Amino acid sequence: MQIVSEKSRKDIHNSDIPVVCAACEARHGGVCSTLTPSQLTELSRHSTRRRVDPGSEMVGQGETTNNYANIIRGVVKLSKMLSDGRQQIVGLQFAPDFMGRPFTRESALSAEAATGIDICAFPRAVVERLVSEVPGLEHRLHEQALKELDEARDWMLTLGRKTAQEKVASFLYLIASHIDPEHGRASEFDLPLSRADIADYLGLTIETVSRQITKLRKEGVIRVENSRRVVVPDIDRLMRFAGMD
Repeated sequence: MQIVSEKSRKDIHNSDIPVVCAACEARHGGVCSTLTPSQLTELSRHSTRRRVDPGSEMVGQGETTNNYANIIRGVVKLSKMLSDGRQQIVGLQFAPDFMGRPFTRESALSAEAATGIDICAFPRAVVERLVSEVPGLEHRLHEQALKELDEARDWMLTLGRKTAQEKVASFLYLIASHIDPEHGRASEFDLPLSRADIADYLGLTIETVSRQITKLRKEGVIRVENSRRVVVPDIDRLMRFAGMD
């Protein structure tokens, strides 16, 4: 049985907010939070909710972007490919992130579902018109772009200066602090990437990643269940092993 929060119930019965938007966490924390009920209604008329299976590519590098989307649930893997076919994971996106770059017709990256994801997709023309009409929407998209820039700079530090153990601990903290947007930092989660993808993202070998995860487990920093389920007894201790203040 689905449980509807008091906040969502109030939205449904006491406002003009579309029912499909009322219980959506992306509306409260994402770009849709800047829209009025009438603007949400207009956007919802053009929106499509869909589930994407793990490993499915949603947009390829160099492809024309016809739709943007809010991530409702799950993790998206962003990759960049070189001309010789080599590929590098350059970022991850989580709920309630907005996927896409308004006013940019061609995708500079490929986006793939790292886990099963739910998205709410909108036609590019509708979003770009709303961006021009709603200053708050443009501001929120600008904020997300700056947040991604700051995170990319932090990740440059991780890749360039941290030890292998600090890199793996930093990755685990990244997941713990983004995987559950409703409750903040998660004390347990499923790894959204394979060992091979984690190694690619961190610039390490698969063997080094496995060895460092084993060391963190032996130190009691994490517990690993069923190879993918990670439990973090003390988030602050994980941060210290990641070399964070």
